[in-house]
Amino acid sequence: MRKAVRNKFLSLIVFLLVFSTVRAQQSPTQAETLVDRVGNTGFLQLYAPSFNDESLREKILAYWLSMAAIAINPIVYDQNSLYGLREKHLLEEILKHPEGIDPGALKKITDYTKLFWANRGNHYDFTSRKFLPEFTPEELKAAAERARANGAKLGSRARLHRELEELQRPIFDPDFEPMLTDKNPTNGADPLQASANNLYEGVTLADLKGFHERCPLNSRLVKKNGKLVEEVYRAGTPDGKIPPGLYGEELSRASRYLALASRYAQPAQRKVLLDLVRYYQTGSPADWRQFNIDWVRNNPPIDFTNGFIEVYKDVRGTKGAIQAYVTVVDENLNKLMKDFAANAAYFEQREPWESKYKQEKPDPPLANAVEALIETGDFTITTIGENLPNEMEIHDKYGSKSFIFTGSTRAFAAATGDKVNRGFCYSREELERARKYGPMVENLVTAMHEVLGHGSGKVNPKLTHEPAYYIKEYYSTLEEARADLVAFWNIFDPKLIEMGALPNEDAAKEAYDREARAALVQLHEVPTGDTIEEDHRRGTQLIINYIRDKTGAVEPVERDRKVYLVVKDYAKMREGVGMLLAELMRIKAEGDYDAAKALITKYGIHFNTAWRDQVVERYKKLDLPSYWAGINPTLVPKYGARGTIIRVDIIYPKNIVRQQLRYAEVAGK
Repeated sequence: MRKAVRNKFLSLIVFLLVFSTVRAQQSPTQAETLVDRVGNTGFLQLYAPSFNDESLREKILAYWLSMAAIAINPIVYDQNSLYGLREKHLLEEILKHPEGIDPGALKKITDYTKLFWANRGNHYDFTSRKFLPEFTPEELKAAAERARANGAKLGSRARLHRELEELQRPIFDPDFEPMLTDKNPTNGADPLQASANNLYEGVTLADLKGFHERCPLNSRLVKKNGKLVEEVYRAGTPDGKIPPGLYGEELSRASRYLALASRYAQPAQRKVLLDLVRYYQTGSPADWRQFNIDWVRNNPPIDFTNGFIEVYKDVRGTKGAIQAYVTVVDENLNKLMKDFAANAAYFEQREPWESKYKQEKPDPPLANAVEALIETGDFTITTIGENLPNEMEIHDKYGSKSFIFTGSTRAFAAATGDKVNRGFCYSREELERARKYGPMVENLVTAMHEVLGHGSGKVNPKLTHEPAYYIKEYYSTLEEARADLVAFWNIFDPKLIEMGALPNEDAAKEAYDREARAALVQLHEVPTGDTIEEDHRRGTQLIINYIRDKTGAVEPVERDRKVYLVVKDYAKMREGVGMLLAELMRIKAEGDYDAAKALITKYGIHFNTAWRDQVVERYKKLDLPSYWAGINPTLVPKYGARGTIIRVDIIYPKNIVRQQLRYAEVAGK
């Protein structure tokens, strides 16, 4: 619910150019960044030069935290599909034992496996749609048999053949589990049954009426003998009073690394780490709450997340996907985040919603610009901003933390350049504005989305649950759109010029231009079908289609048989932004499911397929990937004679195969 995904439109350019303190030698080149590509997916090497400025103690802390991030990584494959870990094991064993495999088949299997890693399964992350291999079942069988003969851990020959037979439909059949998450299936099908993810088994939405989970965020629901059973994700307590649950092995391994990390943490962060170990042992929502309270109060130079956090993949918006990252503060680019946090109360009082939904004295969120040292599980390079924790009760009482991932923005900048702007800006004036102000506007929108957007507003005290409980499958779209709208509303506030974050009002126009372009450009990500499933993309469509309908401020314009979405009246567009923002805040505050459904169904899900087909062809000519995956830095410890770590180096592998096979080895699967 807190992610700002900046793959909306791939005009990403250098982050925070407004600050001249960026060290030029730290900006990677395109060749150093875009290090691999499979079809429409590009693989970007992340860099974290700020790590070199940290003390040895902080570096060792980061190393053990990164090991904990690797330990939980297999969980996401199982959450995404009942077959995910089995497919992952088969593919990785083939790549670990490739000797004698037909080169052509091996190349196709390797490419498919890279996409499998990039998406944590065989459904595209952004479209939810299944992708198919170019190799045949016969080629996979021959490669697996050869790998087994080379020593791959694939069991007996008979067992391997059974496994290949059972995985044939999950891998090769386009009609078998075609959508990872299908929030609005056709023909009245049940969304839980239509979704391929492994958060539910044999359960329908009707089964859940009146049912309340003990651990809604960290559990799987299955139907056994006609009864609902909640399978809690937990490692179990050392005294045996609480037994292990689902993912006990992975959570136990992660807990051991977290305990090692705690030895190098300062006292406040040590408590945070031990809180998380306790939560992983018990699976208790009370322990998760305590972890988040202590985590949000702590602001260390090496920070992290590790847990079942975001709920985008769940139709109900309830079950958390596992994710982890470890970050180091990017001091060179941290000023703007701090400025927005310090002025949170000013902006809250000027939001366009009713006073009863405004916080009187909002706690300034902790806010940092950071470089990622590792990203695993459901967290990917396309997320360049995050605000946590998601729980409103903790937000209201204890505040929140916001992150902007500067290493990711630099990677996108190097990889994409200015191609999308040149292909989709309608006028020379619009293009020049994008070139002149694009970097700072991209930064401003992301910072305001995270720091001001997600932390803003308050709900009606009559609600006894989080707003997501009431708004269900539409909450993630609503909240992402609401956070974006906060940014678009405030982009024209004179306070930004006073803060030195914006040079003039002309720069603010670029924010509206970019959002209009985004609604068109992002259609290239959905080359088939006529619906958008990803919540951030739905949010963009909701904003622009609503404004088009209610104000006419944005219009489609054709030139040379190409369509463009153009802002015709910036003042009217801001009026539309305020209208929609006020309504979304009301819906959230009151838990108004029907209003959320009506708005998002009308404006956020469907799109003009003729425009999409045209955009797909135009985008192909740019020769840019449509989808992106990251390759993490690797932290390498050096041990002294007494077995203690005396140094931690950071290296950049630029090889997704080598990195992911190492992760599988470390995680034990």
